[in-house]
Amino acid sequence: MNTIRSIGRRLLRRLAGERGAATAEYAVATMAAVGFAGLLVVILRGDEVRAMLTDLVRNALTVG
Repeated sequence: MNTIRSIGRRLLRRLAGERGAATAEYAVATMAAVGFAGLLVVILRGDEVRAMLTDLVRNALTVG
């Protein structure tokens, strides 16, 4: 019975040291998403890309 308790205590100590790990992972993923969105904004502001997208939409909406 003491062995089970000592294993439980060790497990709780290990888990307690990783309390903020999930929060840090969310922060890193959020920052990566923001960086990617910023990159897309820079790319989509270019005249060539805007013209390609406009042509794509026009061709999609043209009937016949």
